[in-house]
Amino acid sequence: MINLKTVALASTLALAGTSFTASATDFSDGDIHKNDYKWMQFNLMYAYEEVPRSPAAHTGHDYLEMEFGGRSGLWDLYGYVDVFNLTEHDASDKDGSPKMFMKFAPRLSLDALTGKDLSFGPVKELYIATLFEWGGGANNIYSADGSNGRGDGDVNNAKIGLGSDVEIPWLGKIGLNVMGYYNIEAKDWNGIHIATNWFKPFYFFENGSFLSYQGYIDWQIADDEFQGRSQAEQSIISYQGIHWHSDRFALGYGLKGYKDAYLIEDSKYFESTGFTHYFTATYKF
Repeated sequence: MINLKTVALASTLALAGTSFTASATDFSDGDIHKNDYKWMQFNLMYAYEEVPRSPAAHTGHDYLEMEFGGRSGLWDLYGYVDVFNLTEHDASDKDGSPKMFMKFAPRLSLDALTGKDLSFGPVKELYIATLFEWGGGANNIYSADGSNGRGDGDVNNAKIGLGSDVEIPWLGKIGLNVMGYYNIEAKDWNGIHIATNWFKPFYFFENGSFLSYQGYIDWQIADDEFQGRSQAEQSIISYQGIHWHSDRFALGYGLKGYKDAYLIEDSKYFESTGFTHYFTATYKF
């Protein structure tokens, strides 16, 4: 059984011990809105063999994603809303499943809140990090026999902890958050969630468009049992994408790898380990 306190302490010490430095976000003048910005875009996407999945499921689905983010004073924000199976195609692996999913991730800047420079080493800014995940279905939408998930209701999770912006060689600024994971439906804590994300332009064309390497890693660590039911002790999900961007449009491909996704133990009845291919066409507002 994994010792969660040891993992959390090791993560903190590894971050604090990094040797390179980064400039801090300066709020000493009292102007917390000087770095404000916002963005929004719509992504038309196709997922091929999305994990977790039943081996008998259809191969893929289309969906529309409204993605947004920005900064306003104390708050840093990222989120998206997904609408699945737009054409109601019965060959979609989302046919008969919940229609929507939302992720909402506000972070409260401790530097802006205190007016102090809390940076150290590569850490540019510290936050109280939160993450909320909501599904669009009702309770008990999944069967309990293992043929279509774990027997849970739809997704309803909250996470809270310490967040940071960290400067990494070549990648530049990344987000790094360590949060406790609270299952709202079960009304119980279920381990910790370590999340990082990045966006790195690496090749620029003469017309101003560019290629970016973008992605994220989600690492969840928990006990091997939750409310009397066995689960995986670790879940790792990683998206690795190459995207072309212009001022208004983007096209991309991403490969997402899963290991016991969402703490679901991989089995012959329900695959939670594997790879998914994502294709994206974007319009930016």
